[in-house]
Amino acid sequence: MRVPDNAYRKNFLLIITFLIMISVSLVIALIITYNFTQKYVQNEFDSRKSDILEQTTKPYFDFFRNKIPEITSYNGFLDSASAAKYASSVFISYPFVNRMVFYNIVIGNQSAEHMKGKLGIAVKASYVYTEHNGRLAEVRRARPSEETDFKPMADRLSNYIATADTTRGPNQDEQFKTFYDVQSGKISYLNIPRPQEIKTYRELQRSGRPSAFYPQNMMTFFLDAADLEVKNSHKELYQEVSVQPVVYDPLDTGADKLSTEAAFPGAFANYKLYFRSDRDYLGSEVARRFTPTAAIILLIYLFLVVIGWLIYRNLNINIRLFKLQYDFINNFTHEFKTPVSVIKIAGSNLRSEAELTERQRKHYGKILDEEADKLNNLMNKLLSFTQIENRSIQIKKEEIDVEQFITTYLDMFRLKYHDLKLSYKITGVKTFVTDPVLLGSLFQNLIENAYKYSAPDKREVKIRILTERRNIVFSFADKGIGIPKSELENVFKKFYRIENKYNQNGSVGLGLAFCKELVNFMDGDITVKSKENEGSEFIVTLPIDS
Repeated sequence: MRVPDNAYRKNFLLIITFLIMISVSLVIALIITYNFTQKYVQNEFDSRKSDILEQTTKPYFDFFRNKIPEITSYNGFLDSASAAKYASSVFISYPFVNRMVFYNIVIGNQSAEHMKGKLGIAVKASYVYTEHNGRLAEVRRARPSEETDFKPMADRLSNYIATADTTRGPNQDEQFKTFYDVQSGKISYLNIPRPQEIKTYRELQRSGRPSAFYPQNMMTFFLDAADLEVKNSHKELYQEVSVQPVVYDPLDTGADKLSTEAAFPGAFANYKLYFRSDRDYLGSEVARRFTPTAAIILLIYLFLVVIGWLIYRNLNINIRLFKLQYDFINNFTHEFKTPVSVIKIAGSNLRSEAELTERQRKHYGKILDEEADKLNNLMNKLLSFTQIENRSIQIKKEEIDVEQFITTYLDMFRLKYHDLKLSYKITGVKTFVTDPVLLGSLFQNLIENAYKYSAPDKREVKIRILTERRNIVFSFADKGIGIPKSELENVFKKFYRIENKYNQNGSVGLGLAFCKELVNFMDGDITVKSKENEGSEFIVTLPIDS
């Protein structure tokens, strides 16, 4: 009888489609993620240069905002010695400054190099300071050709004196326009006079009354961008960072190279930071960033595959359970239906009005007795199986004579199955402490199973009993149809039946499952060795001191 279709069906096309869809999704996700990572790294290549520019120019801005204004703190009283000390500190802290010109300036109302109204501004003395390996190396007087920065700064100071608000000091914008002169490669700075001094200078500028000279200081710093320390804080993006002139245009450009640049500010405006990387170099960074994301995507993929496998496994189990349930009900019904039908026929004949002979009555009585025994045996097997499975019975141990026990059961089976050949061999054991009823049930089921699944001309069972360590081993070998290798793990499962011509009717799949539960209940183990069309060997191992 064919098992009908049920709600749980294996749809291999659906499973394959699911696997293909998530695999394609995996590939697409990996491609999109890789392209996104690649573009992200390239965007960072163009944007992260500002971080390196900031780190590289940080000493320059510190010099411009903090070190240069220190000159004002001297209030114009710097001399060649103190200026040399100041220059030494600059050379040590700021390697990009390689030369300084110091101007000792006087302001009065007498004729001078620079006149604004009646105010004169003149250079009293000027000195040149040079460095070597970050140290002050030379101090000398400046030549006239080296004093070119004085006049522009004197013009700015004169104009500021003429227009400044003497009630306050100069604001930041006024300071930068008047007292700083930033050019390519150099910065000139004039110390900032106090408001009272500006007021005095303005009076001198207008009245021209004789007055003492007022000191001022000016310093010109010569800077070299090549001495800036390039701080490549993103080595994963930039293979090479260098200081180059603004007009620098490399010859080794190509599709396999990436480059970008960032202009320097202020006195370094004629220079730039030049960034270069090979695409292969950036490729390693792309791979480094892509790997964790790819791993997460692969984990999600594996998670989906596992979910799909669990769904498939669940459906597969449901199919097997449905089939086992159907086979159990079908075969169990058949097992009950046959003896019930025979009993009903025999009962009807006995109840009929026709006159029955003594022989007929005995015949019908024998049929009723045999079929009732069949029903009783089947019910007892189910009951015993349930009791053993639930551990609701107790083992009643007693010492048995092994040979006597076996011969008793073999004689019983010889009477029951005339065509069954039985033989035994006992090695190294005479007595054994166990439950004889449970052991007898084990013998009965294994021998009946061997008889049932053997061809009529091959119904033979060889029983061997021996000791092994602290165990007693029972071996039941037959020459039956054997068990397929793929089914060996399933034969001890409850309600499981192997599809073959011997198993179409008359089996509910409890025999070997009952043996397995029985052996486990007795703290033993049962295994099977089998080859198709050659026979099977069931090996039962029980503790000898049980």
